[in-house]
Formats: sequence, C-alpha cells, structure tokens
Amino acid sequence: MSFTGIPTAALDFYEDLEADNTKAFWTAHKATYDEAVRAPLEALIAELEREFGPAKLFRPYRDVRFSKDKTPYKTHQGAWFGESSTYLHISAAGLFLAGGYWETSSPQVDRLRRAVADDVAGAELERTLAAVRKKGFEIGGDRITRVPSGYPKDHPRADLLTYKSLTASQQLGCPDWLSTAKAKTEITKRWRALAPLTAWLDTHVGRD
Repeated sequence: MSFTGIPTAALDFYEDLEADNTKAFWTAHKATYDEAVRAPLEALIAELEREFGPAKLFRPYRDVRFSKDKTPYKTHQGAWFGESSTYLHISAAGLFLAGGYWETSSPQVDRLRRAVADDVAGAELERTLAAVRKKGFEIGGDRITRVPSGYPKDHPRADLLTYKSLTASQQLGCPDWLSTAKAKTEITKRWRALAPLTAWLDTHVGRD
C-alpha cells in the first residue's frame, strides 16, 4: 500500500477519543482507527524508513499501572525512528514532528555538558540551534534550574548547560498537504533540517 496522506478522519477520531476515552468507544470505532490512523501511518513509515531507518509504531494503549489517570488509550499515535532520532505523531491537534535526544543517561548528560562547554563544539551547537529555529522548530528538553556544579555560572553558554536532554519540535496542525501524498515530502524536508542537530548529538553525546 502506497502512502496517499493522513485523512482528517484521523484527527476527528482523536478528538472524539479525547471526549470519550473508554473501551466501549474504542471497540465501536476500532475500524476508523485501523483505516484512518494505523494504515496511513504504516504506509508512511514504510516509505520514510528508506531514508530515516527502521521505525517503531507505538501501541495505542496506555500503561496505567502506575498512573492516577486510568484512561485506557493514548490520544495520539506516534512513531519513533531510532537511527535518525526523529519522531512524529498524529492527534486531534494534527501533525507533530520532532528530533533529538529525549531520554539521556547520566553519562550522556555529562558528555552533553562537556561538549556545550567546549569552545568549538559549543559554538557549533549554537549555530546549529539557530538554524533549526529559523526553520520553525522550538528547542526543548529536560533542564535544571541553574548551571551545574563544575561549570562557571557566567559561562557564555550557561543557558545550554542547564539542558539534560535536547530536542527540537514543531506542531504543524492540519495543513492542506497532510491528507495528500505530499505529506511525506514535507516531513522529509523538515527532518532533513533537523539532521545537523541529531548529527551533533550523535557525535558529541552518543548513545549508551
């Protein structure tokens, strides 16, 4: 099955699920999920994998074992491309794209901070983040409230030193091209714009 777009029915499905997140609703509308959400995303993933590597399509069910919120279903459908550190999901709000390192171990955080503090690597990161922002992405990640110990509080990149993980994301909503095959081209273009950031992270932080 070739990718032809993500129908607005997918967004409508999640809008309705947000209003009625129950097994009864899910059972009654499972066919809509399969046809409007899962099938288009599987087709999209199959085509994107050629450039961005194997993807994981997340399960639609929430893990409620340790959560006070016992609603059984996720209100978005996400896919993670591990090799390229890129992510997308569909929800009632539309298409969301992101890239970067979401979860980091202590050694990774240490390597991130050392790279940020380094004059060459840190300056490269600043240029990379500026370019990513110009493409419409918002920079995010887990942060601490102050410069970590071992680094001067007046460091020229003090703000970046507070990051424990580093991501870039863009909420695109429901553009006209979302329901067409052009969605693949638009996603590809934006993920390519993130490639310098993910390459910097791969080089200076790396994977555990």
